[in-house]
Amino acid sequence: MIDEEKQNVAPEEAEKPEEQVAEKEQVQKPQGGDGQPHGREKKLKAEIKKLSRENGELKTKYEDVNDKYLRMAAEYDNYRKRTQKELEERYTDAYADALSEFLPMADNIERALTYQDSDKFVEGIKIISNQFSQTLEKLSIVPFGEVGDTFDPNIHNAIARVDDESLGENVVAEVYLKGYKRGDKIIRCAMVKVAN
Repeated sequence: MIDEEKQNVAPEEAEKPEEQVAEKEQVQKPQGGDGQPHGREKKLKAEIKKLSRENGELKTKYEDVNDKYLRMAAEYDNYRKRTQKELEERYTDAYADALSEFLPMADNIERALTYQDSDKFVEGIKIISNQFSQTLEKLSIVPFGEVGDTFDPNIHNAIARVDDESLGENVVAEVYLKGYKRGDKIIRCAMVKVAN
């Protein structure tokens, strides 16, 4: 039966490549009587146009949203860098301002060292000590740790203990180094000797 089919094929078709035979065998697109595409094909073309238009609109919206996102990310990065720079500058300025308050004391120490007379030297040291207290006050730094204060382990560092009946229990008997604080921030704990 296969041999009969081969015999019915025209000699020129038998010599054509298989692709050309396949093209000839393809079914032509169905068309209406007037040569126009059927209604289903029209609907598909209309749907394709609609989807293409919607795709274009979505691409435009995506590009707008993406552009806004990229701009916002860039603005945030700039804000972060600017804020970090301002904080660093603020710290540097505060540090320089605080140190500039202490420089006059360094000058006065050098002046006091030039005096050979012990009375003037002691007087110069007293002036420097007063100047130091005023500088701390300008910087809102408060000294603490006095003999007779109640011992507080949060602000006092007990490095010695003594039994003394004249003092109460957990009372500062001696101050080795004063403590300093600014507001609630402890800059340095007071080093003290505690009684009983």
